[in-house]
Amino acid sequence: MALRERVRRLYHVASDVNNQTIIEQAIPVPDGVLVDLGCGDGAFTAAFAERARPARTIGIETEPTLAAAAETRGIEVQATDLGGTLPFEDGSIDAIVSNQVIEHLPDTDVFLREIRRVLKPSGYVVLSTNNLASWHNVLSLVAGWQPMPSHVSDEVIVGNPLNVDDRGAGTPYPMHRRIFTNRALRELAAHHRLVVDVDLTAGYYPLGPRCTRVANRVDRRHGAFLVQRYRPS
Repeated sequence: MALRERVRRLYHVASDVNNQTIIEQAIPVPDGVLVDLGCGDGAFTAAFAERARPARTIGIETEPTLAAAAETRGIEVQATDLGGTLPFEDGSIDAIVSNQVIEHLPDTDVFLREIRRVLKPSGYVVLSTNNLASWHNVLSLVAGWQPMPSHVSDEVIVGNPLNVDDRGAGTPYPMHRRIFTNRALRELAAHHRLVVDVDLTAGYYPLGPRCTRVANRVDRRHGAFLVQRYRPS
């Protein structure tokens, strides 16, 4: 139990580093529109918007309690299924951010195709997701365990005794459907005419906050999370 709690603490450290790394990739769009695809309670969206400084911030969120919380932060919330058509005109959005969402979707091609469709030629998107090649996932496989972000059930998380994601049935989002390596995410984005201009990892197990950013710079393929920024080609 003590080891599992340590893993939980390290997960939160990595998650915090990931959130900050994403925010650092924001480019100001002072007269533009920012969309967060999967805004949750809006806390992260508001932090990203503070740096991007858009004229308008829209969040996509289908869970009513989270959507209500996001609205209290001044975010325009729309309840749209991210597995289908986005509610925006072609080439109308200046900036898009999506943090820990794509792995939950069964059709990642639709998701990326829609992002490319609504993005302005001058726009950008910042996307983050779990890194299948993170050392904690590699070592899980060596031990014969399921990689932590790779789920096999919608009802229970099994296969890794150290997995701190202990959600079960009744959670607001589906479990993870597709988990990416850096190369797979880059190449799928390129297939949908989104070209990487920033390519990072964020968080690094089992390191704490003082050392993790150094490790992410030295070893850019095995961090806990992928952070990529794209421009339309």
